[in-house]
Amino acid sequence: MTPLHTTSVRRRRLGVAAAAAGLLATLLTAGPAAATPDPGDAPAERKVSSEQAAAAEALTKSGGIPAVDEVVHSDNIRHLANVPKDALPGTNSDLAFQGRYAFAGNYDGFRIFDIRNPRDPKTVAQVLCPGAQNDISVSGDLLFLSTDSSRSDDSCASTSQPATEKSSWEGIKVFDISDKRNPKYVAAVETACGSHTHTLVPERRNVYVYVSSYSPNAMFPDCQPPHDGISVVKVPRNAPEKAAVVGFPVLFPGEGPDGGGNPGGPTNPGVSKTTGCHDITVLPSKDLAAGACMGDGILFDIRDPERPRVIDQVQDNVNFAFWHSATFNQDARKVVFTDELGGGGGATCNPETGPNRGADGIYDIVGKGDKRKLVFRGYFKIDRHQAPTENCVAHNGSLIPVKGRDIMVQAWYQGGVSVWDFTDSTKPREIAYFERGPLSTDAARTGGSWSAYYYNGHIYSNDITKGFDVLKLDDRRTDAAKRVRMHELNVQTQPDYFDRFDD
Repeated sequence: MTPLHTTSVRRRRLGVAAAAAGLLATLLTAGPAAATPDPGDAPAERKVSSEQAAAAEALTKSGGIPAVDEVVHSDNIRHLANVPKDALPGTNSDLAFQGRYAFAGNYDGFRIFDIRNPRDPKTVAQVLCPGAQNDISVSGDLLFLSTDSSRSDDSCASTSQPATEKSSWEGIKVFDISDKRNPKYVAAVETACGSHTHTLVPERRNVYVYVSSYSPNAMFPDCQPPHDGISVVKVPRNAPEKAAVVGFPVLFPGEGPDGGGNPGGPTNPGVSKTTGCHDITVLPSKDLAAGACMGDGILFDIRDPERPRVIDQVQDNVNFAFWHSATFNQDARKVVFTDELGGGGGATCNPETGPNRGADGIYDIVGKGDKRKLVFRGYFKIDRHQAPTENCVAHNGSLIPVKGRDIMVQAWYQGGVSVWDFTDSTKPREIAYFERGPLSTDAARTGGSWSAYYYNGHIYSNDITKGFDVLKLDDRRTDAAKRVRMHELNVQTQPDYFDRFDD
């Protein structure tokens, strides 16, 4: 690949394509000419009723919610920068960090930003590699992407192909990012049902990758039911081309074709049937992991990373529709699970849905060892009601490292970015926010913050349609976190921010 100069995000220059280890990837600067988006990448738009459109319009005119595209925020947050989409037109997705760089996933590939100056992020590279949803992580010189859309092959020049075709490919892609301006695609590993998300368990010589995927179908040759576990991929750091699946631990054992997870409806109406996991967060310092697995939340032991073992399993068949993600608190005595009611496309931040659905569920971890249990304590949901045209539900977030308090920042799609305190598990409360007004008042368009994470003194948000945002939080309750510096952050590989945990 041809090295690229670091450029301002608004300059337009044309990049080139090259092959690396037999796997094709396209490195772009700011020009969109070579991009071939995956079908369906454009943000979804749904019609709404005339009554809903009128209600949305009335709310904006009355000041009940911000006007279309209007930026609003609490007094303790400043909006420092926004970098719009450029060469990659698809849906913006997850974020990862390393040193002075931020890595932003997009359904059409990924983008690398230099964030030395958070007020003016610079684009270092844009890589075209379509394959929803391109969940992204980094470890040392390696970058990992999840492909959860059926492709014609494992290259970055692949096209969409039905999952009913045996030759179709989905799974994990691995890039060498030792030169941030010139990422090289070095490995691909096919995994059962693809890779919706993934989580790294890094070791000195190897990186283990927990691959979460779901929704098997008897018509899909590479995604057969029951699909009641996760794929474990082992990636040697010095020879990533030898990456391979080393196991498929069953997390929901049970008899019959559906395994032992939540049966969903009609037994539990409105609840997703468990056919795999959506996301896993590991806490390597405690050999723990928390899994958000569609109809179930689980706590498991990862002392042997190739053979994770479930300690406890919980369900909420009243208010949770889809267990989406998980976050531990600082001392590993709590887990926050999110419920992605409506699949991320629904308008659920409103009085009709209420405060407990499409929310976070806060669970205390009680007991020790294999007797540890997840005990429900409370729900948190933003109380800033959104328009009927705004998709809004709990989504990806991270801890803000403050000793003695449990505070996190979280994305809520068009509900924006919320900072909230759950030190008292039964009485969580929002302490800061940032949001934009609806994308539209006459149609339901999917947008908003996909991921909002705290890294080295700033909050970074990847907005589905608006691009990369940088926020600064100034609040006496969180100011101490500015002194905590990380060299690398993959939020689903949760760090020990203070190098101590009490047993």
